Amino acid sequence: MPRKVTLENTRNIGIMAHIDAGKTTTTERILYYTGVNYKLGETHEGTATMDWM
Repeated sequence: MPRKVTLENTRNIGIMAHIDAGKTTTTERILYYTGVNYKLGETHEGTATMDWM
C-alpha cells in the first residue's frame, strides 16, 4: 500500500521527563498547535489524546 504522506515531511520527536512533569500536556499542545487535533485534551478530564494511545 503506498504512503499517503511522504517521509520528507515526517519528523519524530521524543519527550522524556519525570512523572507529573507535563509530558502529556506538552504533547496535547503540540498536537493542537500543529493542527493535528481540533481541540485541547486535558489530563484531569480524561480527554487527552495521548492517554489512550
